[in-house]
Amino acid sequence: MKSKLTTAIMTIVIFLIIGVFVVFGIILWDEFVKLETSLQPENVKTLISENTNTINEDIKAPQLIENPFDKIKDGNNQASEVDYSNITINKYFYNQLEEYAQTIYRAFEMNKENMKTGTYEVELGSSFSSLLNEDNGQELLGQYYQSAIEAYTYDNPDVFYLSPNKMYLNIETTTKGKNVTYNVYINSGEEANYLIDEFSSKEQIDKAMNQIEQIRNQILQNRSDDTYANIKMVHDYLVENIEYDTTISKDNIYNIYGAMINHEAVCEGYARSFKYLMDAFGIPCTLVIGKGTNTEGKTENHAWNYVQIDNKWYAVDSTWDDPVSSMGWISKSSKYRYFLKGSNDMIKDHIPSSQFTEGGKMFSYPPLSSSNYK
Repeated sequence: MKSKLTTAIMTIVIFLIIGVFVVFGIILWDEFVKLETSLQPENVKTLISENTNTINEDIKAPQLIENPFDKIKDGNNQASEVDYSNITINKYFYNQLEEYAQTIYRAFEMNKENMKTGTYEVELGSSFSSLLNEDNGQELLGQYYQSAIEAYTYDNPDVFYLSPNKMYLNIETTTKGKNVTYNVYINSGEEANYLIDEFSSKEQIDKAMNQIEQIRNQILQNRSDDTYANIKMVHDYLVENIEYDTTISKDNIYNIYGAMINHEAVCEGYARSFKYLMDAFGIPCTLVIGKGTNTEGKTENHAWNYVQIDNKWYAVDSTWDDPVSSMGWISKSSKYRYFLKGSNDMIKDHIPSSQFTEGGKMFSYPPLSSSNYK
């Protein structure tokens, strides 16, 4: 009888212990679910990998070209320390970026050669953990990313092969109890690559760059110690060797390959080529975008340049100095109409915009000399 009573008591104790563990487990699970839910903002799709508690999130790149994309590629990266602080950059739009955006810009520059594959993952590791622990951290990181990629593509016309709207910033969030770690990297999402449609491999890009560099080197052979002469030589080369494309349908018309190799481009191709060659000469130059009103009274999106000479900045519009351009026919004698102009003249039909994409960062341009260069 005593043995049966002991057995009964032990059975009750075991059930009580099991019950305590079950209740404790339910409480822990409830807290875990709450934590996971708090990391999933509205309108952001997430994937939770099987057998893990890792969340992969996608932030869309700035839409320089409209291409909606809302799918997410699962990532398997592990958070790590990635340091890009050892690279020094002194470029006009880079210098206007916030520290976090500069980190992303430096990552692009450090991986420039690798990114020619179009599939290389640019690792940012745990660089943004402090930011992402803030309530609006993901939103801020998305803004910094957009600013960085805008500044990078406007500072560096030689990365013409990258398609920003195919590049995705991934935030991989791993939760273990109350500890949250973040791994950030950039890839092509579910796109085949993040190259423009005209190029599909590093080999094609290297070949294109070799062609462009040959032209650049030929022009550099004629350089002089006179800054004005060098600026004029580049301006004249573009005006005389590029045909303005009125169809707006040909390949590479927005970049330096179309302008310098195919000899066909629109205003952006002219302006990017002018900056690319000014960079080669070591002459400070920026790309400018905004609105232009042509001789027919038509206002349209336009691109031109600001260039520095004798410690002052002047405007150059090699597109509208082309004898045959979007303005219609103009005489050879007019090909310097927009060459080294000050703000008093340029403001009449050129209105710069400091915002490259809708909702993007407001960048500033160098202040122009009020008068034309003499």
